[in-house]
Amino acid sequence: MTDTLRPAETAPAALAQAPGDPGTPPGPARLKRSIGVVGGTLLTLSCVTPASTLFVVVPDLFGTLGTATALTIAVGSLLCVAVAFCYSELGTLVPSAGGEYAMVSTLAGRLAGWLVFVLSLLVVLIVPPVIAMGTADYLAPVVHLDPSLAGAAVMLLATLAGLLDLRANAWITGVFLVLEVIAAAVVAVLGFAHAERGPGSLVSLEVAGADGRPDAVTALLIVSGLAIALFVTQGFSTAVYLSEELENPRRTVARTVLATLGLSTVIILVPVVAITLGAGDLAELTGGDIGAMVTAWSSSAVGTFVSLCVALAIVNAGIVMVIQNSRVLFASARDKAWPAPVNMILSRLGRFGSPWVATLAVGVPGAALCFVDLDTLYGVTGVSVTAMYLLVAFAALRARRGAHRYTSAWRMPLWPGVPVVLIAVLAYVLSEQETAYLLWTGGITAAATLYWALYLRPRPATRWLVTLPDDQNDRHDGLAHPADQHS
Repeated sequence: MTDTLRPAETAPAALAQAPGDPGTPPGPARLKRSIGVVGGTLLTLSCVTPASTLFVVVPDLFGTLGTATALTIAVGSLLCVAVAFCYSELGTLVPSAGGEYAMVSTLAGRLAGWLVFVLSLLVVLIVPPVIAMGTADYLAPVVHLDPSLAGAAVMLLATLAGLLDLRANAWITGVFLVLEVIAAAVVAVLGFAHAERGPGSLVSLEVAGADGRPDAVTALLIVSGLAIALFVTQGFSTAVYLSEELENPRRTVARTVLATLGLSTVIILVPVVAITLGAGDLAELTGGDIGAMVTAWSSSAVGTFVSLCVALAIVNAGIVMVIQNSRVLFASARDKAWPAPVNMILSRLGRFGSPWVATLAVGVPGAALCFVDLDTLYGVTGVSVTAMYLLVAFAALRARRGAHRYTSAWRMPLWPGVPVVLIAVLAYVLSEQETAYLLWTGGITAAATLYWALYLRPRPATRWLVTLPDDQNDRHDGLAHPADQHS
C-alpha cells in the first residue's frame, strides 16, 4: 500500500490522454457545482433514509437485541462521530466524486483505494433494491403489490429522477424528507405517550427468547450488532460523493457531513427509545412490527399515514442512492478503472449535467436485483461498511504527511488519537462478525485484488489514475493554513 498517488494539487496533469489509450477524453469530465450546505444536507440526509432505516433495518435489531437496540445504536453513533471526523478531513482534502476510494487512493495507496472502491460499490449497489422491496409492505394498507415488482418500479423511478439536475433532486428529496421526519416524530410522540416501562429498561439488555421468556443480551452480541448499527447512519458519507457538486467544498463538505450525522442520529435514535419504552411487552418489542405498534397506540388511519410516509421515504432513498452510486461509477470511469471503451461510455454527462450512462448502469441492474434472493444482505453490508471505515481511518492517519500537510482542509480535533482508536475498535467489531458474511465479503475482495494484480497494477500510467478535479475557486475559499488550525 505504499504505491500512493501524487498530491491533489498536481493530480490533474495525470488526466492527459495516455499514449495508446484511444477513446479516452483528453481531460476530465466535470460535474457542475450547483448546491450548498442546505441542499447537500437534504440530499445526504435523504440517503441516510431515517424513516426507511427506522422501519426496515431497526426491526431486525429489535429481533436480536431487544431493549439493547437503543444502546447499540447510540454506541454506533458515537463511533460514527470519529468516522465523520475522518470523512470531513479527507473529504475536504480530496473533494472528489469518487468518495472513499479517491481519498484512500490519494493517501494510503492505489491498492487500498481500489479495495475501498469495491467495498463501497458492493454496499451502494445492493442496498437500494433491498430497501426498495420494502415499499410493498408499507403500501399494503392501500394496495397489495408484489414486493419484487414494487421494488423494481421504485428503482426505475429513482433512475429517471437521477437523470435530472442535482438542484432539482435536492428539492424533490427535501419534500420527501419532511414526510420522513413527520413519520418518525409521530412514532416518537406515540411511543413516549404510551410508555409501559421506565428509562431503566434501556440498559436492562433483554430480548424475548423462543419460549417468550426474557433472555439476557450479552456484550458480545452488542459488539456483533455494531456492524449493522454503523450501517444505520452510514449515509452521511454521501456528502463526500457530492463534493464535486458542492459549492466551496473545502468549507461545505465537513459541515454537511457533521450536520447530517447529528440530524440522522436524532431522527433515528429518539423514536427507537420511544418504541422501546412504549412496546406492550418484550415479545412485542422483539417482534419489531412498528406499524402494528403505531396502530395500537393510535388508530388505523394514523398507522396508514405513517406507512405511506415510509413508502415515500423508500422512494426518496432510492433516488438519492442512485444519484450517489452513479457518481461513484462515473468517477471510476473518469479515473480509468476499466478498459478504454467502458471508461468513455460511463464518463458521459447528459444535458442536465448528470452522468446519465452511469445512472442507468446502476439503476437498471438495481431493478433486476429486486428479483434476487438477498437474505445475507445486511450481514455482508455490515462487514463491508466496517472494513471500508477501517481503511478510511487508516488513510486519515496519513492525511498530514508530505504535501498534504499544507493543503487547505478541515482538520479534525484529537488527531491522531481519533483514527487510532477507531481502527482498534473497528478491527475488533470486524473480528466478531459471522464467518459466512466474512467469507462472502472476503471472496469479493479477493476477486477485486486479482483484477488489480492482472489488469490495473501492470498499467500504472494509463489505469486507475485517481485525481482531484482542478478548481481554483476551491483553493482560495478563505480557509486558514492547516498549520494555523487545531489538530
